[in-house]
Amino acid sequence: MTVRALYLCEGSSDTGLRFHIEAIAADMGREILVTVPELNRLPNKPGHSVEDKLRAAQRLSDSGHAYDLVVIHRDSDREPPDRRRTEIAEAMAAVSPGVAHVPVIPVRMLEAWLLLDQAAIREVAGNPNGKVPLNLPKPARVESVADPKAVLKQAIATASEERGRGLQKLQTRFSANRARLLQMLDREGPVGQLASWQSFANDLCDALGNSR
Repeated sequence: MTVRALYLCEGSSDTGLRFHIEAIAADMGREILVTVPELNRLPNKPGHSVEDKLRAAQRLSDSGHAYDLVVIHRDSDREPPDRRRTEIAEAMAAVSPGVAHVPVIPVRMLEAWLLLDQAAIREVAGNPNGKVPLNLPKPARVESVADPKAVLKQAIATASEERGRGLQKLQTRFSANRARLLQMLDREGPVGQLASWQSFANDLCDALGNSR
């Protein structure tokens, strides 16, 4: 049976997680069809809450309840991850009761996951053979970095070794480079040491295992 999955993310540069959802399913021998709705094409833009996004995705769906599984990305920001889990569960109960869901809750923000792959950062910076130190945080403390987005942006700039106009052009591509980094994320690499990634992967495996 093909699992029909809806993936709701916080921003357009987060869509790359769908490839990891598909890869984890493939590792389990499951066939999955992941839909990432373009909520911004709705005439009335949805709010930022999980419930608003779920209702908007429902309006875009042909049947309203066309999914076996919903994967929802919500950065913890300054909230405890358990509070985000409750927020997601309550939204699902209100909009799609009975449908399985998997929360994706990076601590603070998803950029923390992307800070763990030095080679990928050098690649997207356009300087894969660079040697300049990037001083990236270790897995044990990466999710305590106050502003991982700013640290990632600086790491890409440092890795590029660009100056002046070249650096300015690179900075304008940050969203695209961030999206590439998410697609390139090595699931077998350091990110696997993070409790937030483990929770996502384990919850997804459990949901896929129960959907037979």
